Amino acid sequence: MNLRIPGPTPCPDQVLKAMGKQMINHRGKEFRSILEQVTQRLKIVYQTTGDVFVLTCSGTGGMEAAIVNTLSPGDGILATTSGAFGNRFAEIGEAFGGRVQRLQFEWGKPVEAEAVKKALEDDPSIKAVLVTHNETSTGVTNDVKAISAVAKKAGKLLLVDAISSLGSIDLQTDNWKCDVVVTCSQKGLMSPPGLAAVSFSEQAWQAQKTAKMPRYNWDFAKARSFQQKGETPWTPAVSAVYAVNAALEMIIQEGLPRIFQRQARISRMVREGVKSLGLELFGDEKCPSDIITAVKATNGLDPKKLLNVMEDKYDVILAGGQQKLDGKIFRIGHLGWVSEKEIENVLASLKKALPEAGFNK
Repeated sequence: MNLRIPGPTPCPDQVLKAMGKQMINHRGKEFRSILEQVTQRLKIVYQTTGDVFVLTCSGTGGMEAAIVNTLSPGDGILATTSGAFGNRFAEIGEAFGGRVQRLQFEWGKPVEAEAVKKALEDDPSIKAVLVTHNETSTGVTNDVKAISAVAKKAGKLLLVDAISSLGSIDLQTDNWKCDVVVTCSQKGLMSPPGLAAVSFSEQAWQAQKTAKMPRYNWDFAKARSFQQKGETPWTPAVSAVYAVNAALEMIIQEGLPRIFQRQARISRMVREGVKSLGLELFGDEKCPSDIITAVKATNGLDPKKLLNVMEDKYDVILAGGQQKLDGKIFRIGHLGWVSEKEIENVLASLKKALPEAGFNK
């Protein structure tokens, strides 16, 4: 099976093998050593020297943790939204009583740093800016570096959803002054679902001291106190930690620059291949995602039928559109453990499946 969705992504054999190891004492010295190794390796992938916490949850849990550890009910939040996951970040802020202002952009377009700057000038009471690095619902990557420069100049916190991008697209946590960055295990980290990770800057710690949004499971002060003795506050997903540790070892061995180059190369291969079939890309081609490509359903194409044909006849699993894009696009995931050969298979299968799904070139 050729699994080409934006997550969960395929896992290398050594990751699956690591996950099958026997349970150990999560308060014992063996697990302590593994957790410390995972944390240090995550810092390399995050490109940070600051704190990084491993959480047993989905990426959405990590987004919630980012908000409740830095903000209080009534705090002004500028939520940049250009797709489904930008909206999710905003919804979490609203759920905990934040005064959320949505800076909305057309789906398929990037978040504009100048618009962020103007919004912050118009409302100086805003405390934090939320941004999605890679919007998997549209196949667009936002310029976090530029957005951060604007937010930090205005003295605001920057909270980044890097759930799909970390480990696949360059994100320089320290150099770009990102205060909180969230990711999870089943995307670029090539592991099964079950873990999230969150980086936390010194400015985030200052905000945490006065943050009053309710938290218990996600209390980072508690997480830091336990991390100092090589533990997590609550029982972790031990098997998932095994898996992520093996995947991180592979990532570090390959090296981030090579991974970013490979992802960019494969992304170009997908986009050019899709266009050669007569299909039209969705999303601004000036800021394409290197890890997922969204394709318009034009010329009679039924994208839902296409997904069924690809899976049933060609053993290739693609993703459909989400929310307002349901039935209007399909998406090809190419992040994590992926090769040119697998993409060649996707494109060859797509060529055969398109006419069966009503496409007329």
